[in-house]
Amino acid sequence: MRTALFEALAALATLAPLAALTLALPLVVARAEGAHTARAVLKDAKGEKVGTATLVEVKGGVQVVVKAQGLPPGTHGVHIHAVGRCDDPEFKSAGPHFNPTARKHGMKNPEGHHAGDLPNLVVGADGKGELKGALEGATLGQGSASLLGPQFTALVVHASPDDEASDPAGNSGARIACGVIAHGR
Repeated sequence: MRTALFEALAALATLAPLAALTLALPLVVARAEGAHTARAVLKDAKGEKVGTATLVEVKGGVQVVVKAQGLPPGTHGVHIHAVGRCDDPEFKSAGPHFNPTARKHGMKNPEGHHAGDLPNLVVGADGKGELKGALEGATLGQGSASLLGPQFTALVVHASPDDEASDPAGNSGARIACGVIAHGR
């Protein structure tokens, strides 16, 4: 079916108005063939939207892109937490860090790091920042390493930088933004 679809598109590609559709279609086909995606909308303690996170499963893990706006300037720790809840103003309902392999915290920890550890997010004076990171060994499919398991998970932004070494949370301070990770749309 895929070959027939591409042959049909190749025939249509000679028509200039359809050229953009031809370029975009492989992405749609890849998604339809099982590429797992997820998304989170980050909100602060007042319930204001302060960012989004997009997650895409790739070979060996999950790529994460966080785009923030309206956060305090500075460096902030970012982690995946084990429970997909962001109920209270302190976001304690998100539970501890996502850690299905029972490792220590911190990207620089010689004993290995939590599956939910991400690099720090740097926010400029304008309140905007972007983080690109990878969650090695995590999945958006089935199994204990799934971010979309029965309890789902949450992405949490902390007030202070993650020192990337100390257990259990990297001394990253209070939770200032949270978003439940759910199936992508």
